[in-house]
Order: sequence, then structure tokens, then C-alpha cells
Amino acid sequence: MAIAVGRVIFLAQPYSSSAAFISKTKCRPSLFLKNSIFPAKSRITQRNYRTTVRAQERPTWLPGLDPPPYLDGTLAGDFGFDPLGLGENPESLKWYVQAELVHARFAMAAVAGILLTDLLRVTGISNLPVWYEAGAVKFKFANTQTLFLVQLILMGFVETKRYMDFKNPGSQARDGPFLGIEASLEGLEPGYPGGPLFNPLGLAKDIKNAHEWKLKEIKNGRLAMVAMLGIFVQAYVTHVGPIDNLVEHLSNPWHRTIVQTLANSGS
Repeated sequence: MAIAVGRVIFLAQPYSSSAAFISKTKCRPSLFLKNSIFPAKSRITQRNYRTTVRAQERPTWLPGLDPPPYLDGTLAGDFGFDPLGLGENPESLKWYVQAELVHARFAMAAVAGILLTDLLRVTGISNLPVWYEAGAVKFKFANTQTLFLVQLILMGFVETKRYMDFKNPGSQARDGPFLGIEASLEGLEPGYPGGPLFNPLGLAKDIKNAHEWKLKEIKNGRLAMVAMLGIFVQAYVTHVGPIDNLVEHLSNPWHRTIVQTLANSGS
């Protein structure tokens, strides 16, 4: 800590790669400075500023851990987590980023769909099957083989286009390659389609400067992936849906917990 006349400068030692920021705020001189050191300059010192220089440690998944050099904080949701070193290759890192983004979006859609349909089933509003049996339901308007074939064609088409846009960014936004609906998609960058179909509210149109929106999406997506893992385990252990598990827990919170459930499942 260094103290200068009328200014106080605090220097904090950074722990890892850090960004320093400087904030200036008006301050009044202390009684000690006013009366003991420079009494004649008290009015001048009242207009002085205190400059604080503080090294801000970059947040990491484990506090105090130095992130690997290839994770420099520029990616959305980058907290330096790569214990296996999978992102050392820059090309592989780009693909892993896209893969995580797609899985996060699928997980968010899956969690919302499972909770909604399970709530409708438990409350008796609709006669729906539990989520892990929905795939075996026979529909009257088409047989299972037809539905599977249609899904395979549609998802295969979309995933192929997504891969082509990843390999050659912007190629799928040109006229023609997307059945003439390119204007409705208005791709922003690989992994972030826009337009009225995928961005009806017009959020984050300036995708290059939408770091906050990207961070919120990937955080919610990671939470959804963890939630899906929990839903899988619950279904395997209890053979009921998540809303059933919640209702059972609320009926006796102190004795209907995950500990008792796992203990009873093994007996």
C-alpha cells in the first residue's frame, strides 16, 4: 500500500490472469491529514481524489486455480474447466463449444417438456404417459416406423446444415441452400441462428457483443443438463416422474429424501 499526498493508491496482488480496473471517487481528507500534516491546504485536499487500483481475479471453477492458456476467458461461460485437456487443439475446441451449446439447448427443451407434461399428468388435466414411456405410445395418425423415419429425415437435414455452416460460416445464409427460407433464419454466427423463427423477440441482434446473453444461455443450459441427469437417476430408482417425486417429498420432507430413497432402493 502506498500513500501519497491527497491520494491513496491500493495495489492488490493478482492470483492469476487478471484485469485491473481503476475507480476514482471524491473523498474528504481525514482529520489527521487536515490538522497535522498540511493544515494550510485543507481546502485543496478536499477536492483531491482517491484512486483505487484493484486487481480483479478472473473467476474459475476452482478458486485459486490457474486456467489453461487456451481458455483465455473469451468464450461464453469459460471458467477454465478442462481437466482432460480436450480443448488444447483450437479446431477441437470450436467443435466442443458447438456441441455443448446444442446439448444445452436440447436439455433445456427436455426439462421444460418433461416437467410440463408430468404436471399435466399428475394433476389429471391430461391423460399423458410418464415421460420415459412416451416413446412407446401408439399414435392414431401415424405408426411408429413412419414417425421415426420422418424424424430421422428432418433432424438429419437440420444437423447436416448446421455442420456445413460450422465448417464454412455464413454459407447456409446464402440464397438457395435452405429451401428458400434463409431470410427467416438470418444466421448471426455458427451456433446462433436468428430471424423470426429462432429469435422472434429480436434479442442479441449484435451477436458479437452479446456476451451477457451467451453467458446466461450456457449457464442455464449446463444447469438443465445436470437436471436431466437427476431426472434420469430418479426415473431409474423410483420408476416415477419428477413431479411424483416432488409430491412424495413434500408429503413428508424429513423422511422422504434422496438419502432414504436410495437406501430403500438397495434393500
